[in-house]
Amino acid sequence: MRFDFIADEHVKVKAFLKKHEVSKALLAKIKFAGGQILVNGEKQNAIYLLNIGDRVTIDIPAEEGFESLQPVSKNLTVVYEDDHFLVLDKPAGVASIPSVIHSNTMANFVKAYYLANDYENHQVHIVTRLDKDTSGLMLFAKHGYAHARLDKQLQKKVIEKRYLALVKGSGFLENEGEIIAPIARDEDSIITRRVAVGGKYAHTSYRILAQYGNIYLVDIRLHTGRTHQIRVHFAHIGFPLLGDDLYGGSLTDGISRQALHCHSLHFYNPFSASEVTLESSLPADFQTVINKLKLIQ
Repeated sequence: MRFDFIADEHVKVKAFLKKHEVSKALLAKIKFAGGQILVNGEKQNAIYLLNIGDRVTIDIPAEEGFESLQPVSKNLTVVYEDDHFLVLDKPAGVASIPSVIHSNTMANFVKAYYLANDYENHQVHIVTRLDKDTSGLMLFAKHGYAHARLDKQLQKKVIEKRYLALVKGSGFLENEGEIIAPIARDEDSIITRRVAVGGKYAHTSYRILAQYGNIYLVDIRLHTGRTHQIRVHFAHIGFPLLGDDLYGGSLTDGISRQALHCHSLHFYNPFSASEVTLESSLPADFQTVINKLKLIQ
């Protein structure tokens, strides 16, 4: 894969490329795995001194992917795709990555998709992961350089994900609010998390979109990305997600998985210099619950 840049400083190639988020590891891969650096069409090395206006080209070798990740064919709902990024609408009940208990995962499906379309790179790069029973938008980078560039956006917290959730509680829920409470691993479990002094900083914003008795449809924005953050935070304030038995959610309101759906994703595409905003509609099981709640109001 080839990328071109125009030098705007009188600096070494490696210093110039660092500004474009080309890491030392990627430079090493270019050098030792079949890539090359060109300046005005001529081969050069990373310490070559550039002049302003020089055209710098990097050829990045193809990524073969991991043999341990088996491709599994599956019809996918593609929401957005270009040469660098892929966004899918993930169904509930599908894990993001393989584990001892999960083999038919989004990573397996995406690898099969890459192979079926004869893409140059076969390695699967997940940028935004979702829990198995959370549905909605999931972002993949189609090569390591694209992944590195979005990692920078994650670090700067400029990738925005918004979620829809159905929550239930017996108290009063403000129309909108901020939940800022540290999250730590539960002392008695390797899976569950809890709000605890000494945990990692976690910040969640929300606003109510609709109310059905003591059940609320809320729009949620994550400012941090802690494991189970939304589920833990809403359980902490007394409004666990419907279907989320791990954190005390109701199992008697018509939904058997945690009622959480990533409905909006926003990121900056550095290769097209454009802002990308994507939406996913309300999932069918959410709509079924809401329709029943409307009937009994």
